[in-house]
Amino acid sequence: MKQEYILQIIQGPLVTEKSSSATAKKQLVFKVARKATKEEIKEAVEQLLEVTVVAVNTINVKGKSKRFGQRAGYRKDFKKAYVSLDKGVDMEALLSEQA
Repeated sequence: MKQEYILQIIQGPLVTEKSSSATAKKQLVFKVARKATKEEIKEAVEQLLEVTVVAVNTINVKGKSKRFGQRAGYRKDFKKAYVSLDKGVDMEALLSEQA
């Protein structure tokens, strides 16, 4: 898989309280392209981070309607991927390498 396509699939990490607690379970959370399949996400993470992926779970998140002053706005829909890594992966080294 080409590097350009990998970066189109994985749009970035999601850093929330829930995703931070998922690192204890050897999971990483990414915002991914809405049309990306689980197989494509798995291959992209394995090539990008050089780790072994055990499973990929995806969630389609619906955008919320928000108000910005007097104007009504709408946040975009996006897809979230929980990527479970192999038990032998050192999460501290992996996370410090990404920073």
